[in-house]
Amino acid sequence: MKKTLSTYIILSIVVILITACSVSKDAALNRGFHSVTTKYNVLYNGNVAFEKGLKELNDAYKDDYWQRLPIEPLKVSELAIPGVQVSSDDSNASFEKAEEKAVIAVQKHSMNIKGKERNKQIDNAYLLLGKARYYSQRFVPALEAFNYVIQNYPTADLIHETKIWKAKTELRLQNENQALQTLQLLLKKEEFLDKNIREKAHTAMAMVYSEMDSTSKIIHHLKQATLTDVDREQKARNLFILGQVYRDINEIDSSQIAFQEVIDLKKIPYKYTIHSEIEKAKNLSENTNTEELIERLDRLIADRYDRPYLDELHYQAGLVHKKLGRIDASEEHFKKSVHAKGAKQFQQGLSYEQLGNLSFDRADFVDAGAYYDSVFRVPQNKNTKRIRKLERKRKNLEEVIYQEGIAKVTDSILRIAGMNKVDQETFFQNYIDALKAQEEKEQQEIVNTGFGGVSSTSFDQNPGNGKWYFYNTQVLGFGIQEFQRIWGNRPLEDNWRLSDKNIISKISSSKIVSSEINGQIDDSKKYDLAAYIDRIPSEKSKIDSISTMRNEAYYQLGLIYKEQFNENKIATERFEKLLTFSPSEKYILPTKYHLYNIYSELKDSKSENYKNDIISNYSDSKYAKLIQNPEELIALENDENSPENIYKKLYYDFQENKYQEVIASADNAIIKYESLKILPKFELLRAYAIGKKEGVEAFKKALEFVSLNYSTTEEGKKAKEVIETIDGL
Repeated sequence: MKKTLSTYIILSIVVILITACSVSKDAALNRGFHSVTTKYNVLYNGNVAFEKGLKELNDAYKDDYWQRLPIEPLKVSELAIPGVQVSSDDSNASFEKAEEKAVIAVQKHSMNIKGKERNKQIDNAYLLLGKARYYSQRFVPALEAFNYVIQNYPTADLIHETKIWKAKTELRLQNENQALQTLQLLLKKEEFLDKNIREKAHTAMAMVYSEMDSTSKIIHHLKQATLTDVDREQKARNLFILGQVYRDINEIDSSQIAFQEVIDLKKIPYKYTIHSEIEKAKNLSENTNTEELIERLDRLIADRYDRPYLDELHYQAGLVHKKLGRIDASEEHFKKSVHAKGAKQFQQGLSYEQLGNLSFDRADFVDAGAYYDSVFRVPQNKNTKRIRKLERKRKNLEEVIYQEGIAKVTDSILRIAGMNKVDQETFFQNYIDALKAQEEKEQQEIVNTGFGGVSSTSFDQNPGNGKWYFYNTQVLGFGIQEFQRIWGNRPLEDNWRLSDKNIISKISSSKIVSSEINGQIDDSKKYDLAAYIDRIPSEKSKIDSISTMRNEAYYQLGLIYKEQFNENKIATERFEKLLTFSPSEKYILPTKYHLYNIYSELKDSKSENYKNDIISNYSDSKYAKLIQNPEELIALENDENSPENIYKKLYYDFQENKYQEVIASADNAIIKYESLKILPKFELLRAYAIGKKEGVEAFKKALEFVSLNYSTTEEGKKAKEVIETIDGL
């Protein structure tokens, strides 16, 4: 009897389950079964997969805090094709699973009876389906899912959220007007929407107006979105962006308030808090309490929790000190920013640029050039206005770096060559002793860090843990990092020490014997005093050749500092030192004339000494006539030797394609008419001739010189205009 009863109960349960499993019968049991199964089985697993994918996506996303943040942290691939999955990373795998579960929910549990859906969870399934496709960047299929819900489930619980997702998808498909219309219709009944939907709708509206570039509307909707804090992370992001937008329109006080609100928020990702502190420092203005700001930055720098952000914190501290004129402190912070552990590459580039600017401002152009080279080694978009401007600035340093290098090397060689035998031996013995001491110090550091202790069994140890340098991965890594710290990422090629190989070609084409300047002592002879002594040039012809090159370098440096960089103090130092070398006659008169000009501009009494010298000893020269009566050289129109007529002749030569003659004659005219207003015309004509003869790059470089040195003249403005045209091609 009991057995029969048990069998009956089991059969009854089976019948009930089979009956409940039917999706075509509109009964309470069927609706309840499929609703519960959909919600707590299929959709639960789908939502778990979706949340996992979203977390993986957000963890992988890296914000660029040097730009205005996007309201939604989703990087849409430029190669995305509607309906086609962009990549197969872990997050997409999770979204695939979420989509799969949503599809199963629809296929197995939809109860569409007589055109009406009886399973209340199916609209949730379609919403999950659309969101999974959205984050997989398959926007067209996502839109289809959202539209299906809106058209078929107009009274669904999640209908408002679905409309917001539809608008965001339209926006991703660049249908801004459709997205705007959808959200406007939704917000018409804003008072009836719960605060979660209001927050999401206003956030989406801010996204739309960001694409439409309507700043006032962006501000309005971001402010509305931040009135609630249902999604605290999105609120923090919205406030952060609001602060950035206010700064863009120069409303600094409002910007500071927005960033402070982020700082005051609790239970938000720390990245928003610390970057709000940094953004407040960026808002440095005349009203800023700089001492208080520096104290705040120092506290943040000292906090161990802020170590991942030291590169940015030191950079901002450096900018504050720079504004206050504390150059040494500023430079120290920029260097710490560059070498901070885990420093972001773009931030390193900004810090290198600031170090270059500091060196440039104090006329240390060689160091400035090296820092700018470090900026260019940072992986980044090379076609930005900032980088193009920096490249032009760096190119203008090329010649001064080259000439300074020549001056330094030739000075050293001639100084040593001028010593007596005893002094030469003393000099190089001191060098050898210092070399030995340095190598002993480095060897001790190697031992202290685990480099040393090489035994006969070292080669048999585990390659990853061995004591020999190249078998110890920790030590090898240290060596690589130290190399990169000093030299940066250099390609495997000859002359890797120089980032600009033009320097190599210039030096190799010079008259200096390469073995005397560029040659290296063989490693086996680095402690051999005789090896150094034997390399000192003693033949008069070689010494004269080196002297000539040194004199030319000093003259060119004087001109460059005077004309190109307006560094009159350094220019006078180079010119004055050149005269102490007893140079050839061709340098003496032009050098004295340049010194006369500089001292006249500085209102220094030395100008009279050079004036009297030139007039007394070079009375027949053009320079004497320029000093005595500058207007005398500006002859009447019918004077064939007048600057105007010479310019006309050169212009006709240019039209007849005599480019080499134009360049040579213009060079002479530039020296002759240095103080006259017609000078920029000769410079610009020379640039055009160079362009015709040597090509676009040389043309652009010559134009940059005109633009830089005669920026207030019509010729300088024309040169700048042509440069911009070339850059736009």
